[in-house]
Amino acid sequence: MTTLPRPTTELSADEARRIALRAQGLLGAPDRRAGVRGVLRHLGAVQLDTISVLARSHELIPYARLGAVGRRTVEEAYWKQGDQPAHTFEYWSHAACILPVEEWPHFAFRRRAYRARPHWNHELPDGVYDQVVKQLRTEGPLTATELGGAKRTSEWWDWSGTKVAVERALMYGEVVCVERRGWKRVYDLAERAVPAALLAEEPSDEECLRRLVGLAGRALGVGTRADIADYHRLKGEQVDAVIADSGLVPVTVEGWSKPAWADPEALATPPRGRHRTTLLSPFDSLIWERARTERMFGFTHRLEAYVPKPKRVHGYFAMPVLAGGRLVGRVDPAREGRALVAKQVTLDGRKAVPQVAQALVEAAGWVGCTDVRVERVDAPELREPLTAELARLLA
Repeated sequence: MTTLPRPTTELSADEARRIALRAQGLLGAPDRRAGVRGVLRHLGAVQLDTISVLARSHELIPYARLGAVGRRTVEEAYWKQGDQPAHTFEYWSHAACILPVEEWPHFAFRRRAYRARPHWNHELPDGVYDQVVKQLRTEGPLTATELGGAKRTSEWWDWSGTKVAVERALMYGEVVCVERRGWKRVYDLAERAVPAALLAEEPSDEECLRRLVGLAGRALGVGTRADIADYHRLKGEQVDAVIADSGLVPVTVEGWSKPAWADPEALATPPRGRHRTTLLSPFDSLIWERARTERMFGFTHRLEAYVPKPKRVHGYFAMPVLAGGRLVGRVDPAREGRALVAKQVTLDGRKAVPQVAQALVEAAGWVGCTDVRVERVDAPELREPLTAELARLLA
């Protein structure tokens, strides 16, 4: 059993929060020259999700850090362009995520694990897997529909043999998703999409885990074992096996009941700079782990998109509002023509009014809206100050 060194650094809760904000690119000047790809490399993973209200989550992540970066620019930064080598690949990390292509080798442990349990929950007809690979080799990048159909029947969950085969090939690493077209995955052979040098690497499970644990610690700045494991959905025992050699250092954090580890570079430089004021996707890596969000920000958040409407508290896609390094409220947004509609707004007191108004107006401009309309404010006495501040900012 590995004996871990005792923590020599003690962090206040505020220091830990600021370290985390800087590590996530939400404190200090953003690296605009590196752009969207720089954000992705910095975070290590950007989660994908089907829900689109203001924009899809993978667009909201760079927006939160860079401001009003063009949405087409975001898409072009993520997906493979023509004959150019891929900059990213899509794979299972925290969930379905866009990942920097240079990390392809370090998910070999997961690809091997999928190959070791090949049957999943779907049966695969004989010969279909080989046929799908052959068709991609012959015809180039294709969607599941173009490969022969994604559904076996009208039931949405009932995948065709073709869809099962191509998804299995993706899990095995023989196929990659090179872009999303109308939110459908476009598949191609890994040998064409992934640079040959990366494709040839086959690190051991231990090497993969050490790399991913180190990356998670740097992206978080500081985190508990559970925080670090959750970032790429590793098991706790996998983290335990490599954390001593991951480059992270043990620390203690005020108010945290569990041991923690930090990026030594984050500890070496005090986190200073301007805080971002922005709406956050519920799938943003700053807040995607709910227990960590509550521990760091005293903010309990739940995605209610899958909660029956009468039982929702804050709305279908309530987006936390980050300002001054705190979560100061939440907004459930919608769009109607050229208006951003705040269907429901929750504010952390009157002091949050100008911050939430600023976040709403900036988001509206980003998605091409010229007006912001408020439908409901949980504290009715704050409705008038909020609408007045919005009117001032929009004037």
